[in-house]
Amino acid sequence: MGHGGQVFVTVGTTLFDALIRAVDTQECKAALARQGYSSLVLQIGRGSYLPCKDDVNGLLKVDFFTFSPDLKEHLSSADLVISHAGSGSIFETLRMGKPLIVVVNEALMDNHQAELAEELAAQKYLMYASPSTLSETVTNMDLNLLVPYKPSNSAALVKSLNSFLGFRDD
Repeated sequence: MGHGGQVFVTVGTTLFDALIRAVDTQECKAALARQGYSSLVLQIGRGSYLPCKDDVNGLLKVDFFTFSPDLKEHLSSADLVISHAGSGSIFETLRMGKPLIVVVNEALMDNHQAELAEELAAQKYLMYASPSTLSETVTNMDLNLLVPYKPSNSAALVKSLNSFLGFRDD
């Protein structure tokens, strides 16, 4: 893994500047570069914060866009995905077999999404962070510890998680 890999960051249709800001820090970019990634693509959605395209150390090639009709293409070419905690994004990324860091929006008070991400992280399907812990998560991550996600489990898993959390899958 790693050499010249691409990192894809997605906020979906949400507004999550805190995630984009967290990835855009020199600390996070340096951590990604140390892990062997060379390119960073951010989908910033409705956010007003624009990430910096110039990486001072020239370690990462950075690009961003607001929306894309086909996020699947970006997901499929990524070697690591950093995503907001929407269940749709999470399961689509896991089904593609991509290593995933889910970043929970602490500004959302009613945080069902955090419970879903925590549960999946506990089962080692993904890694879990908040904007404030993202750099540390990237620094310490070991993708070999992740358990491959089997789509055959997904219907049952979603059903059990949704009934456990009491929400619809949107």
